[in-house]
Amino acid sequence: MTDHPQAPPAPQPRQTYLASAGTALPGDPVDNAALAKALGVNEEWIEVFIGTKTRHFARDLATGTVRWSLADLCAQAAERALAAGGTDPSEIEFIVLGTATPDTLMPATVNHVADRLGLDHVPTFQLQSGCAGAVQALSVARTMVASGEHRTGLVIGGDVCSKHLDLQRDLSSAAPSDLVNFVLFGDGAGAAVITDEPRGAGVALRRTLNRFTGLGRAPGQVIEWFGLADRHDDRQAVTEDYKAIEEAVPVMAVEILWELLDDLEWSADRLDYLLPPQLSGRMTRRITEQLDVPGAREISCVADTGNNGNALPFLQLEQLLTRMSAGERALAVAIESSKWIKAGFALEKI
Repeated sequence: MTDHPQAPPAPQPRQTYLASAGTALPGDPVDNAALAKALGVNEEWIEVFIGTKTRHFARDLATGTVRWSLADLCAQAAERALAAGGTDPSEIEFIVLGTATPDTLMPATVNHVADRLGLDHVPTFQLQSGCAGAVQALSVARTMVASGEHRTGLVIGGDVCSKHLDLQRDLSSAAPSDLVNFVLFGDGAGAAVITDEPRGAGVALRRTLNRFTGLGRAPGQVIEWFGLADRHDDRQAVTEDYKAIEEAVPVMAVEILWELLDDLEWSADRLDYLLPPQLSGRMTRRITEQLDVPGAREISCVADTGNNGNALPFLQLEQLLTRMSAGERALAVAIESSKWIKAGFALEKI
C-alpha cells in the first residue's frame, strides 16, 4: 500500500485592522424648529415621533440649491480618514463605496472620489445598498486584505438623502407615513482605512455579517428611479412602511447581536461597546433597550446627525476608535429595511 503525502494545510486568512476613520457632514446642523418652519409641519411631532434633534443637508433648505455632492462628502471623509491614521494616499490599493444615493448612475460616484483623491490604476467598487451598504463595503474590503492580495484599502459609506425630498411640496395634509421621510433623514459620509497590520488605531476587524432575510417579505422602504421615459410619472419617489420597520428592526437587531456573539464565542458581559442601528433618536433608544447589554457603552449619533444611511457606521466608528483601550471589544449592528438585510461587525483592540 502506497503512502500518499498529505496536502499542506490551507493558508489561514490574514487578520485585518481598522487604522482610522473620518467623516464629513454638510453645513450647519438644522434643528427641529428650522425644519418644521421650512416644511410647514409641527415641531413637537418631530421631537416626539422621531426623537432626532438635528440633521445636516447637502442642499440649501430654503432654495433647494445643491451645495455638496455625494462625491464631495465622500472625498472629504476619505481625506480625514487618511490624515487621522497618517496614511499616504499612495498606499491605498483599492476603494469600496457603499451608497443608496449615488450622484449619477454612470459614472459611479466612487470613481469621482478616486479622482479627487489623486488615485489612479486602483480597483474601485461601488455597492448599491441602503443602511447595510457600509457593512457590505467593510466585508468586501476585509476579504480583499485577508486574501493577501492587498495590504491597505479605503472603505467609504455615504448618502445624500435630501436629493429625493421635494422641499417645495405642501405637506400640511401629508400622512405621517409620508411625512416621516422629510424629517427622518440627513446627509453625510464616512470612511475608514483598512490594513493587514495593526497601525493607527490598531483595531482588529474580527467578523462581518451580511445576510439577506427578505424572502417573500414586502420591502420596508422603496426609492424609485425615474428615467427619461417615466420622469413625469406621478409615483411618489420615496415610500416607507414605518410600522413594519418599527416591528421588525428591534427583533432583527437582537438576532444579529447574538449570532455574532455566538460565532465569536464572546459572552455578552465581555462586550465593552455597542453600536446599535441608527434609525432615529426614538427608534435607536428602543432598539438599545431590547438589545439589553447593560455593561456595554452605547455609541450613537443619529439624534444629532439624522439618518444619513451608509455614513452612520463610520460616524459611530470615528467616536469608537478614539475610546477603545487594549483588549476591549465592540459590536455593531446595522439593518437595511428596504428588502431586509441583517448586517453587523465585531472589533477588538489589539
